[in-house]
This record gives sequence, C-alpha cells and structure tokens, in this order.
Amino acid sequence: MLLLPLLIVAVVLLAMSLRIAQEYQRAIVFRLGRYNGTRGPGLYWLIPFLERQQTIDMRTKTVELEQQETITKDSVTIKVNAVLWFKVLNPADAVIKVADYNKAVYQLSVTALRNIIGQNQLDEVLRERAQINGSLLQIVDAATEAWGVKIELVEIKDVEIPESMQRAMAREAEAIREKRARIIKAEAELEASLKLTQGAQEMEKSPYSLELRRMQMLSEIGIDNNTTTVILLPSEFSNAASSFTQMVKQRYPAAPESPPAGA
Repeated sequence: MLLLPLLIVAVVLLAMSLRIAQEYQRAIVFRLGRYNGTRGPGLYWLIPFLERQQTIDMRTKTVELEQQETITKDSVTIKVNAVLWFKVLNPADAVIKVADYNKAVYQLSVTALRNIIGQNQLDEVLRERAQINGSLLQIVDAATEAWGVKIELVEIKDVEIPESMQRAMAREAEAIREKRARIIKAEAELEASLKLTQGAQEMEKSPYSLELRRMQMLSEIGIDNNTTTVILLPSEFSNAASSFTQMVKQRYPAAPESPPAGA
C-alpha cells in the first residue's frame, strides 16, 4: 500500500525537476548555494530542494540611453541621446560577478557618454561622431568584459544644441559660404584677365586679327541695338594723329609769354 504513494511522489518530484531552456537561453545552476554549472539549451534536470536556477537571455539587447545634458570641452551645454546594443557571452559571470548586469551596463554607458562628451569640443561632437562612438564602445566594452557582457555597438542618436548657438553657427556657415563665393569670383576674374592678356598679345602680333575683332564687335552691337550705329576707327588713325601732333609741336614750339606791362 505504501509503494503506490511513494511512486506517485517520485513521479511528481521528477516532473518538478525537469526544466527546458530555449535555444537563446542558458540556466545558471546553484547547488546548495554554490555554482554548479550552466545548463541548456534543451531539456535538463535539477535535484529537487538542492538545486535552483537563474535563466539568462543570450540574445542581443537594445537599450536607449536617456537624454543627457552635459557640457562640452569649450563650455557649451548640449543634450545627447544614444543607443546601446549588447549581449551576454558568459552567463555565469553575468550572474555571479554583478548583481544586475542590465542596470550596471546602462549606468556605465551613461557615465562614459557624459565623460567623453566633456573631453571633446562642440565642433568635434558634431563632425567626428563616428570616432566618438568608437571611443565610447572601447571604454564600455573594456569595463563590461569582466561581467561576461559584450558591447556590440554604441551610436549617438541625437545632439541638441542651444538655440543661440544654432543662430551663431548659421551665421558662421553663411560667412564661410560668402567667403568661398568671393574667392571663386576673384579666381574667375584673375583667370579671365590672364586670358584677355594672352589674347591681346596674340592680336598685337597680327594687325589683321585686331581688325577682324573690330568687325565682329560691330556685328554684335548691330544685333543687340538695331537703332544704334557705332563706327570704330582703326588704331592706326589714332597713332597717326598722335604722331602728327608731336611733329607740329616740335616744328612750331609755343612762343614764350610776354611779361606783364610795367614790369
């Protein structure tokens, strides 16, 4: 008569001691308070009343770091958001060496984010975001390695700067664009003057090319202004007139002025 109740109790205890861990789970087993091993995935057995377990999820977790208001190296107050991806590589260390690895990883990431922003100027935070992400990843991953946690990726999500600083940066960008425009215009004028100089030198070698250029200018003026007629005289005429004037001055010099009366 006692055999049947004992058999039922044994079956119940056996059923209670069976455990199933999913493919992405691992069970940390403690026997009388001491670490006994890691079980799973699949079906495994625990000694009733002597062993207990703590299940760890091995999948990658995504944690959004809350907005942090911090000061950059050049004393500008900004607000930064970041996203963290991590997973457990050693479930035993994640349970034994740290009380709550999720909270520990979160707080460590927030502190490292504030520290690394304080070591960089505002322009570096805006331009070199990839480099800051890499440095932040190395810092956090090195600290969490002892906990059996692997930091896979850290990304700064958003950087919010004060409105006054936004206006100042807009004015700075506008000034830089205006500077570039003036430099480009000056370079274009310099190049045009060089080309004009080269063209004038080539025309000076051949008088016929200068006359052809005058005729081309006449045709262009006639097309643009039909009611206006412009006649361009060859440069030889002006040169001849200048030579004639010099010759007359040399042959008939101006008479000296007579002294005033009573002198």
